[in-house]
Amino acid sequence: MNDIEARIAAMARAARAASRTLAATPTARKAAALKAAAEAIRAAAPAILAANADDMKGAEARGTSGAMLDRLRLDDSRLEGIAAGVEAVANLPDPVGATIKGWTQPNGLKFEQVRVPLGVIGIIYESRPNVTVDAGALCLMSGNACILRGGSEALGTSQALHAAFISGITREGLPADAVQLVDTPDRAAVGAMLGAAGLIDIIIPRGGKGLVARVQSEARVPVLAHLDGICHVYIDKDADADKAEAIALNAKLRRTGVCGAAETLLIDEAAQETGARVVKALLDAGCEVRGDDTIRAIDARVVAADDADWGTEYLDAIISAKVVDGVGGAAAHIARHGSAHTESIVTENTDTANRFLAGVDSAIVIHNASTQFADGGEFGFGAEIGIATGRLHARGPVALEGLTTYKTLVRGNGQVRP
Repeated sequence: MNDIEARIAAMARAARAASRTLAATPTARKAAALKAAAEAIRAAAPAILAANADDMKGAEARGTSGAMLDRLRLDDSRLEGIAAGVEAVANLPDPVGATIKGWTQPNGLKFEQVRVPLGVIGIIYESRPNVTVDAGALCLMSGNACILRGGSEALGTSQALHAAFISGITREGLPADAVQLVDTPDRAAVGAMLGAAGLIDIIIPRGGKGLVARVQSEARVPVLAHLDGICHVYIDKDADADKAEAIALNAKLRRTGVCGAAETLLIDEAAQETGARVVKALLDAGCEVRGDDTIRAIDARVVAADDADWGTEYLDAIISAKVVDGVGGAAAHIARHGSAHTESIVTENTDTANRFLAGVDSAIVIHNASTQFADGGEFGFGAEIGIATGRLHARGPVALEGLTTYKTLVRGNGQVRP
């Protein structure tokens, strides 16, 4: 075992001990600790923003993409949002110990399934310093300890946020080892976490396709993840044109670097007038549109799309656009090219909307709203630790309940099995 592997193992053992403390900590005490952490983050704002400015300078000097810079950047408003998110988590119902269901068998045995923490969670992320706090808050409230490994480009910001968070929770008597930060940029730390079977219970990656693919390929620990956010907006023949334009612009351009940003616009062949309006609005807003032949005929500014465009997560002011044969054609395109993340239909026809909602197999399917609502805070979860696009354990924004499993309690009165 090398030095980094030994260090990660020591952190995991300390986290295991802290997780046992958290699992038995009353809800009110966990909530008080999180509220103290939120206040500590606000008090440390000058130091946090100064560290972020240094990280931004370094990232810009390395030629980091605009989307990654947007994820890295903090300002007063974003920092307040982080602190408010911690408070929101503190005010959510505690899932630990909640009864999922109960029943009694004919022999008199009483069964009860109750929620329990997962244990020790490893979170590996890039250019997202807010994850340091979001993950820490969600793990703590759900009774889990966590080990955080952020990207080297955000290390200073993550350290400042982590220091403030820990000062808050320890002030309320919770262990500092409950939320630990790997403070080395050495990529070997990622490998050590991925190989920590028996020490870390689950890994959650948040970052680019390369990071997530590596985690899924190398991990000897269960992984909860998504690879891409190839999200679609479908404009139906019964769409309201004003809604279609507003939703498409917001879904693509509000923040191009988030995983809920729309990457493909699908237009019903019977909605080409509305579709043309939306395409022109995107172009006028500075978005590059890559379209099929029908879309290219709308405006000379449209660039020809190739096959790769339908499966590309641009994370930039670029969108692919295609005309499809109604809701069935939209669903077929999404099934072929999508990443099971988030899709939206714009229509005033309830029956058509319900066909889309039922027929599209993605983690989040939306009617008449932007795909950028794919966020735990917007779901009322306070924050999220990530969006899962698989089909096991949790799907969509993963928050408190997604960070628990369950055990079954059985109560008898002397029964023996014949």
